[in-house]
Amino acid sequence: MQLTHYTTKFNKKTFPITLVCENVTNAPNIGSLFRIADAFGVEKIIFCANDIPLGRKMTKTSRATEKVVKYEVIETVSEALKDLKALNYQCIALEITEDSSPIHSFKFSADKPIALIIGDENFGVSEDTLEACDHITHINMFGQNSSMNVVQATNIALYEITKQLQ
Repeated sequence: MQLTHYTTKFNKKTFPITLVCENVTNAPNIGSLFRIADAFGVEKIIFCANDIPLGRKMTKTSRATEKVVKYEVIETVSEALKDLKALNYQCIALEITEDSSPIHSFKFSADKPIALIIGDENFGVSEDTLEACDHITHINMFGQNSSMNVVQATNIALYEITKQLQ
């Protein structure tokens, strides 16, 4: 028998993970990020952009999870990273670069809270942000395409991080 939201036996847990969204401004993507942040027990989401659409289009996808996941809007990602580093966060970007490590072989440390930085739907994580991060991880891909939707990539990353931190 399929279980419902009310009959699952999952233990509720919050992980020391903050999701930092650099210029993610698509309303359905933002709604989906709230939903997966709730599903994976993410502590908080920080949106870094000038105009974050938190209206009806976003809530249609979020299914009310924006009411339970803490979030804030900070104008620049550099300001957000500075604040997180002052709180002893390890800043880890999700992006494919010449020096990035495959996420499945990266060892996430439980010694410090994690800031996972994800990027713009079209351009990814900016060069300045990549330079400010402690580590860069990527998802191995085996097809012709070298990118995937920011929400789908974040799902994979949060699955791997929480799997290791359990």
